[in-house]
Amino acid sequence: MAEVVPVADPTDPRLRDYVDLRDVQLRKLLETERGLFLAEGEKVVRRAVGSGHSVRSFLMAPRWLDALHDVLSSTGAPCYVLSEAQIEKVTGFHVHRGALASLDRLPLPPASAVLAGADRIVVVEDVVDHTNVGAIFRSVAALGFDAVLLSPRCADPLYRRAIKVSMGAVFTLPYARLTHWGDLPELLAQHGFTTVALSLAAGSTSLDGLTVGGKVALLVGSEGDGLSPHWTHSADHRAVIPMAAGIDSLNVAAAVAVACWTLGRSRARRDGPV
Repeated sequence: MAEVVPVADPTDPRLRDYVDLRDVQLRKLLETERGLFLAEGEKVVRRAVGSGHSVRSFLMAPRWLDALHDVLSSTGAPCYVLSEAQIEKVTGFHVHRGALASLDRLPLPPASAVLAGADRIVVVEDVVDHTNVGAIFRSVAALGFDAVLLSPRCADPLYRRAIKVSMGAVFTLPYARLTHWGDLPELLAQHGFTTVALSLAAGSTSLDGLTVGGKVALLVGSEGDGLSPHWTHSADHRAVIPMAAGIDSLNVAAAVAVACWTLGRSRARRDGPV
């Protein structure tokens, strides 16, 4: 059972995992140095604790103690209890969902291990917005794809905002971050993946007319420039989502959702009923 610890002083050093949550640069530094991440809200805290990550501590207002009693009973980590006004002083904003947990990160698997257990993956290049990364993970998991591979410059899936938007999908969906991004085409080929690049380049095939057999890797690029020319030209297929009303593209997270659904439907048509 977690030890419930009332705290009167929002500057108490035991709360240092939760300080200034709106300062993205500070949080990236602190969380990397300490090997931790934060989960926010009852549902996400439950999923984080149930995912196998060790809990460092909890921080919550008194009204959340009963709602999360079973979660607190499953761990011996301390639960620091403050008023909502005090929590706002610690974190720098009003925590609407009232409960936070600090957990230890697990080592990420190598990309080869992720690919070995996957048939359909999404490869994400240089998407730097945490909300977009979280939404991509949620869509990939919801639409039946198996894993995500991230370029070195992608935003952290375990940043608080990304976790929140993903609704905890980052805890269950296998993913890896590649250090040597240029090695990925060869690695995908070695594991038998056909690559489909979402691209506005001339000659791209309409996504709803594309049928791809076997293992599929969907490639998507950054919010501004899209995929780099290397990926655009080296992919087995270049595909575009047809647009109406003079709009040339979707937000990258929305595009991933549409593409995953379309490729999944294409696969179902090709394979037929099971």
